[in-house]
Amino acid sequence: MNNNVEESFLRLVKIMDDLREKCPWDRNQTIDTLRPLTIEETYELADAITNNDWKNIKEELGDLMLHLIFYAKIGSEQNQFTLQDVIESICNKLIIRHPHIYGDVKVNDEEDVKKNWEQIKMKEGKKSVLSGVPSSLPAMVKASRIQEKAKQVGFEWETKEEVWKKVEEEIDELKEAIAGDDKNNIEAEFGDIMFSLINYARFLHIDAEGVLERTNKKFIYRFTRIEQEAKTMGKDLTEMSLQEMDAIWNRVKKENSNL
Repeated sequence: MNNNVEESFLRLVKIMDDLREKCPWDRNQTIDTLRPLTIEETYELADAITNNDWKNIKEELGDLMLHLIFYAKIGSEQNQFTLQDVIESICNKLIIRHPHIYGDVKVNDEEDVKKNWEQIKMKEGKKSVLSGVPSSLPAMVKASRIQEKAKQVGFEWETKEEVWKKVEEEIDELKEAIAGDDKNNIEAEFGDIMFSLINYARFLHIDAEGVLERTNKKFIYRFTRIEQEAKTMGKDLTEMSLQEMDAIWNRVKKENSNL
C-alpha cells in the first residue's frame, strides 16, 4: 500500500470518528440499524456490477467501505474489537488458508485451492462443509453456494450430461405431480427442477443469479416499450390483444436482441 492510499484510508477513518462524535444521525446508529442499509448498499453494488457500470462500482465500493469502518467503530465502542483487530483477523485468515502461497503446499489449479480452503475450514472447527453458507442468502445464490461447497468433498456429478439427465428426470417427476394434482408435491418437484437447473448452470460456468437478473432487465425493457407504443397509439394495454402486444415485443427484440 503506497502512502497516498494509506493517507486516504486514515482520512476516511478520521471522518468516521468525527461523524460518530458530532453528527446526530451517525451517533444514533447501531449494528441493527445499519444492517438493512448495508444490505441495500450491497445490492446497489450488485446492480452496478451487472450493468458493468464502473463509475457506480467505484461509488458503491466506497459506500460499503464506509459501512465496514462504521461497524468496526461501533465494535470498538462496545469493547468487542478494533478496526486493527478486523484487519489483522482477515490477514491471518488469508495466510492460513493459502498454504500454497505462504507454505509448502502444492496445487495444480483453482479446484485444488478450493478443496484446501474447505479442508482448512473444517480443521478450524466447522461442523459441516455447508455451515459457512449464510441462511439469509437469496435462495438461488444459496443453492449455488451449497452445490459448490458439496463439490469440494467430492459430492458432484462428473459431466454436464449427467446433470441434464437429472434435470429431465425432475421435469418428469413434476409432470407426474401435476397429473396427480398434489399441490405440495408439485411445489417440491418444481423446487427440485430449479435446484437441478442451477447445478447445470454451474457446469456451464454460468452465474444463474446473474443471467436471470439480465433476463429480468431485458423483460422490463421490452415490456415498457410495449407500454410506450400503446400510449403512442392512444391505447391502454388492457385494450390490446396478446397478438398486438406480441408483435411489438418481437419488433423490439429484433431491433436489439440484448435488450
